[in-house]
Amino acid sequence: MNTKIYYTLTDESPFLATQSLLPIVRAFAKSANIDVETKNISLSGRILAAFGKADDDLAFLGKLTLEPDANIIKLPNISASVPQLKAAIAELQKNGFDVPDYPDAPATDEEKAIRAKYDKVKGSAVNPVLRQGNSDRRAPNAVKNYARNNPHSNGNWNESVKTHVASMQANDFYGNEKSITMAEADTFKIEFVDEAGAVTELRAAKPLLKGEIIDATVMRMAALEKFIADAMAEAKAKGLLFSVHLKATMMKVSDPVLFGAFVRVFFKDVFVKYADLFKELGIDANNGLGDLYKRLEGNAKETEVKAAIDAALAAGPDLAMVDSSKGITNLHVPSDVIIDASMPAMIRNSGCMWNKEGKLQEVVACIPDRCYAGIYDETIEFCKQNGAFDPKTMGTVPNVGLMAQGAEEYGSHDKTFVAKGKGVIRAVNSKGEVLLQQDVEAGDIFRMCQAKDAPVRDWVKLAVTRARLSNTPAIFWLDPERAHDREIQKKVEAYLPEHDLKGLDIKIMSPRKAIVETMKRAKAGLDTIGVTGNVMRDYLTDLFPILEVGTSAKMLSIVPLMAGGGLYETGAGGSAPKQVQQFLAENYLRWDSLGEYFALVPAFEQVALKEGNKKAKVLADTLDAANGKILEFNRTPARKIGELDNRGSHFYLALYWSQALAAQKNDAELAAKFAPVAAALEAKESEIVAALAAEQGKPADIGGYYLPKPELLKKWMRPVEAFNAVIDAI
Repeated sequence: MNTKIYYTLTDESPFLATQSLLPIVRAFAKSANIDVETKNISLSGRILAAFGKADDDLAFLGKLTLEPDANIIKLPNISASVPQLKAAIAELQKNGFDVPDYPDAPATDEEKAIRAKYDKVKGSAVNPVLRQGNSDRRAPNAVKNYARNNPHSNGNWNESVKTHVASMQANDFYGNEKSITMAEADTFKIEFVDEAGAVTELRAAKPLLKGEIIDATVMRMAALEKFIADAMAEAKAKGLLFSVHLKATMMKVSDPVLFGAFVRVFFKDVFVKYADLFKELGIDANNGLGDLYKRLEGNAKETEVKAAIDAALAAGPDLAMVDSSKGITNLHVPSDVIIDASMPAMIRNSGCMWNKEGKLQEVVACIPDRCYAGIYDETIEFCKQNGAFDPKTMGTVPNVGLMAQGAEEYGSHDKTFVAKGKGVIRAVNSKGEVLLQQDVEAGDIFRMCQAKDAPVRDWVKLAVTRARLSNTPAIFWLDPERAHDREIQKKVEAYLPEHDLKGLDIKIMSPRKAIVETMKRAKAGLDTIGVTGNVMRDYLTDLFPILEVGTSAKMLSIVPLMAGGGLYETGAGGSAPKQVQQFLAENYLRWDSLGEYFALVPAFEQVALKEGNKKAKVLADTLDAANGKILEFNRTPARKIGELDNRGSHFYLALYWSQALAAQKNDAELAAKFAPVAAALEAKESEIVAALAAEQGKPADIGGYYLPKPELLKKWMRPVEAFNAVIDAI
């Protein structure tokens, strides 16, 4: 019986790369009796599954994570904003799939049911299902060494840089948070109580476990709008770009509303003057300026409204741009500017973003809520005082992140609500007792989160294990001024003594102090493990990798599942949309599959360890050697046509892997099998590389963005028959 490794089909450039890489991986894995089976968790796949038009592969994998032998390679997927979701729906409908439109304002029971299904598809729909373990994420030694020998620029920094982070000082999620730990198991439901005392159930009762932490907090819309107006005035007065940095994908309920507040305040006069028209056209500020323009098309007042928007742009501070050449601003699409990608990119650009002239300019970086804004604030101030980080000498910052069983899934689930009026939103237990509550006004954003006890205990264990294995100091980033972190810290202090801490350097520090300490050490060439909660994990595993090695796509991300299996994640997809645009225009794909290469190594090692499959261990060892050669000889994709792209990198992976298999002495059968493969690829190297290069420079039609056509994918992603023939014959 063959072993199975499950490989996810996702979206955009990672999905395109899979079409070229997967045939190679399958051919090599088969030699160790390992089947690599695909499961579709793409946005289009999730939509089709929601309406019974395809198998629910995400649900399948979710159940699999609870099995001790789960072995899953997880590539980056779209965490869809509403504009992305609507675009995917339209494409599916165009291709003949009977899926309903997304109801913006559901009125009937049928529309509400449709909306509920789509709400489960959008935003961070995948990660809470698959992440049934905590995160162990780090830069492999080969990647770190390559960055040291081939350093990228982290910009030019000095004390004169005016860029800074702007955050609210009161009435944000941070300031209003309340948190408790459950003494006993119970249930809780969420209710809204209006001024007259009428009770509306927002979410039906669901279970709570003993020792589980729950929070409730609120972002006050009036305070947010004042903050935005003040930040705009400051940017205008100081000649800085105005930018907003949110997570309108992962935090799919809360952050689009925050984004919409920025759009409404920036274009306040426009939204007031044309309120009736915007209501008629179904314009929602949460969907951004781009959606507004689209809904205006062909309307009698289109020119008039556009002129009013232009006037607002001229009167306000200059906006940071996503694409200066196309006039796409920071406020066009909520999913265009994702904080964990946008802030590190700005820091690498000397604290600058692109302005409307296509030039770099210093910015006011608006991160309204203070829960995590401080880490970016401290990073910018550190660079001003100490200069840019030098990849040749800086230390590394691995991360152990709390995320198992939906821990700290903020603003993206069934516990986040926009208040419909003045009153109270509260969490009530099975006895009708109020566990937590917040006063609200209409438009305020209420959110809750949960963190179960077992994942916290496992997180502490993983942190101690990593600190001992790598002999590296570890810091738990917990804020004593924040309600949730105080509850987490009690557990950390209780569970640390369960382990042998002799000789280990393990501290608990506030995030601001922790990042300063970590940066000082990194600047001095010293390594530090960051032990953080879920959202901070997400942010730091982009920030430090981008500063250290130039990208987060090359990270090794292992999720030891609590049931005993393994989930192996393959890097970040923040740049995936731009890469697809380049591919469609130039048939050049710069997605770097190194994350996939690295993830496959522990996946094969898991098979070897759990099943005694010695051939799998040989595959792992030889793939690790091939990965080293990929970096040593710089066979990763470049950025522009005329150079090696993703498909060329895959050729060299196959070449180096087959060479390593042919040369190894641990399995004569594998050596004999792959010697002719290596010989054939060596003989045809110049022919294949030249043929791949010759494909570049012409438009590539793949038949769709969210659901490309298989025959066109094969045409563009496996275009050289001489290479295909060798792989397919293995």
